[in-house]
Amino acid sequence: MTAEAAPAENGWATARAARTKPGAAAPNTTTAAAPSRTGDPAEPLAHARPTESPEVGERRREFARLLGEFRRTPVLLPLGEQDAPLAGDIEGIRWIFAFSHEDTLARFAIARGEGSREWSYRRVLGARVLDVGVPAVGVPCGVMLDAGSEDGMLFPPMAGIVPDSAAVDLP
Repeated sequence: MTAEAAPAENGWATARAARTKPGAAAPNTTTAAAPSRTGDPAEPLAHARPTESPEVGERRREFARLLGEFRRTPVLLPLGEQDAPLAGDIEGIRWIFAFSHEDTLARFAIARGEGSREWSYRRVLGARVLDVGVPAVGVPCGVMLDAGSEDGMLFPPMAGIVPDSAAVDLP
């Protein structure tokens, strides 16, 4: 399924569809704020740094829009052993697998050679995955959305994306 064919109620797919169409306007969303070490909102994640080029600033704003949409959208978490979210480790970071649609999860299962088995999953808000699920893992952990698809996205364990207690870029 392409992003253009995604159900209208899934705002995440709409945001990604706009991102992938040249010249398409992004949906109206609010800018995510990066939490400070005290937990209070600090400068917005989308705020361009004085030394950044305009292109880098635009990519930062686009990521903030996509992060905000992910946080507001329910995603599918496939369940592994003991009903824990399925995750994989890559170079010292654990990645929780999340999917925007059942079709994307099905393609992932087939790519793993496990398309014939039944896949149980939970539907959870993206914000809950980032704010509760990631810190609960206990090791550096991020979220890999739609793994294996051309529209896949990573939400790494960094300040402004996950809680400060789970961010690897803070002391």
